[in-house]
Amino acid sequence: MIAATAINMISVEGLKVEFGVKPLFSDATFVINNKERIALVGKNGAGKSTLLKILCGMERPTAGTVSVASETTIGYLPQVMILQDDTTVRQEAQKAFADIQKMADRIKRMERQLSERTDYESEEYMALVERFTNEHDRYQMLGAEGYEAELERTLMGLGFERSDFGRPTSEFSGGWRMRIELAKILLRRPDVLLLDEPTNHLDIESIQWLEQLLATWSGAVVLVSHDRAFINNVSNRTLEISCGQVIDYRVKYDEYVTLRKERREQQLRAYENQQKEMADIREFVERFRYKATKAVQVQQRLRQLEKMEIIEVDEVDNSAMHLKFPPCLRSGDYPVICDEVKKEYPLTSHPSPLASHLVFDHVNLTIKRGEKVAFVGKNGEGKSTLVKCIMGEIPFEGNLKIGHNVQIGYFAQNQAQLLDESLTVFQTIDNVATGDIRLRINDILGAFMFGGEASEKKVKVLSGGERSRLAMIRLLLEPVNLLILDEPTNHLDMPSKDVLKEAIRAFDGTAIIVSHDREFLDGLVTKVFEFGGGKVREHIGGIYDYLRDRGERIEVRGERIEVRGEKPEQQNYSLTPHPSPLTPHPSPLTSKESYTEHKEQQKRQKRAEKAVEECEKKIARMEQRLKELDTLLCDPKNASDMTLVTEYTDTKRQLDEEMERWGELSEELDKITDN
Repeated sequence: MIAATAINMISVEGLKVEFGVKPLFSDATFVINNKERIALVGKNGAGKSTLLKILCGMERPTAGTVSVASETTIGYLPQVMILQDDTTVRQEAQKAFADIQKMADRIKRMERQLSERTDYESEEYMALVERFTNEHDRYQMLGAEGYEAELERTLMGLGFERSDFGRPTSEFSGGWRMRIELAKILLRRPDVLLLDEPTNHLDIESIQWLEQLLATWSGAVVLVSHDRAFINNVSNRTLEISCGQVIDYRVKYDEYVTLRKERREQQLRAYENQQKEMADIREFVERFRYKATKAVQVQQRLRQLEKMEIIEVDEVDNSAMHLKFPPCLRSGDYPVICDEVKKEYPLTSHPSPLASHLVFDHVNLTIKRGEKVAFVGKNGEGKSTLVKCIMGEIPFEGNLKIGHNVQIGYFAQNQAQLLDESLTVFQTIDNVATGDIRLRINDILGAFMFGGEASEKKVKVLSGGERSRLAMIRLLLEPVNLLILDEPTNHLDMPSKDVLKEAIRAFDGTAIIVSHDREFLDGLVTKVFEFGGGKVREHIGGIYDYLRDRGERIEVRGERIEVRGEKPEQQNYSLTPHPSPLTPHPSPLTSKESYTEHKEQQKRQKRAEKAVEECEKKIARMEQRLKELDTLLCDPKNASDMTLVTEYTDTKRQLDEEMERWGELSEELDKITDN
């Protein structure tokens, strides 16, 4: 698609959404600009998904307007969608290029007409030539000739193997089919991407691939995600829905968290001052209500009280709450020992009765008492399978020993189906809570998004995500000494994840955590077991140590991609292109002509390197100025300073132009280096 030239791609003014008596939000006004990557945040139920649906035109607001710039294209990925099952993976992904394919067919028809006609001098022939030229130029400008390569790169980046391309989509789980839908949206290259929890069904490698793609996306991105590392690495602006308002922070997510804390402290002080003022007014009214000489003043005070707009304070952050597991029985020194463990499944669809699929082989690992370890790797490499082997749910080959006095607490998605549907949320937890914890049940339920009336809901009316959260709370209150958690954060928001993380960190037993959430695992696990290629490899250290150990470049389905091993705040991005280690060394110079040619090439390379370096310095200066302007514009007293706004817009436009120039110069330098 041709990118929109307008800076403001979507303008929102006076937006209001009501579901019932109290609106989700009102008077929301903001614009979405080109190359902005916006994190849309707020507690569950605040209206994030609703806002995305309104932006893409799927729902209508109660009041207000959403204006989309002409020719702006929008791509929307919902959390749940109806998926097609009548094509192969490649055919389904190719639907992203339906318009391009129609264009290619038109070009072929015109080519055929041009070759068959002989009226070269006629006006009709010249008009046909002009139409063919325009259509062909547009086709090339869209990069359509390389769309098959782009299709394969995108599918492999999202975790598919080349061998998967010809398989029917019906053979894949819902999570994998959601990846196909995400691939289709990315391949269309829309001007605005609206993504609702895109990482829910991705593994760490696919998340990192998507993260890097979005960080350099040529259009705009609006993103809802509970993966803190992901949204922080992608975002450069944050929109928060809180207390019925949409508040705009022109900073990345981590910086927003700091600013929001300061804002809430200001709100709290203003709220306390207002409450004191209201109390003083009420006291005056009560004291002089029946005194005729004070009747006028009493009426003035009452009118003053009626006109007051009550200050609302942002929701209290439940992550400050502390939750501890109950004391557990001491287990043996080694709760889990695997010795030459092997698991393979027979292929029932294969003509040979001996055909089988090897999941893993020669698994040798020991988990010590008190260790917190992570199981990571691509989906389908055997993480959950080994967990089932440990639980004794499936047969396997080799020796797997569970230590002395080990009491296992297991959380998997199907655990939610084992809850008693006749009980309420509160009763479900009250039945397992003991001691002082029973006095804090409402606090615990609130921390996991079951506050207020939600605690009285029957289990049978809960959604799948709500049941998973309830099963997690139930597990936290059981006296176990070996925790096995399979994707525990999938249905938790950030405050809930913080509560869970702190509880596991303080847990004096052993924990095995299957997860792709880097921020959740960071500072929690001290050992990582990587599943891949039928093997299980042990990495000592945390999740970011593991990512660094794997190197800055990894192989993903035959494609080389960059992987940032460092934590986000430690990343060092370099614009300088590095020559490939696979570039062949030049052959020895054997003549004066080749020597002269070599010297000329060196001069061209130096000029190109100098141009790239100067361009990078300009980019650095402009980025620094944008940061300064961001800080100034975040200050309320500068909000109406149009000089700053104009400078910010002009600097951003110049930066975009300089980035494009840098890309061209770098490409030229690469060509010189390759020659």
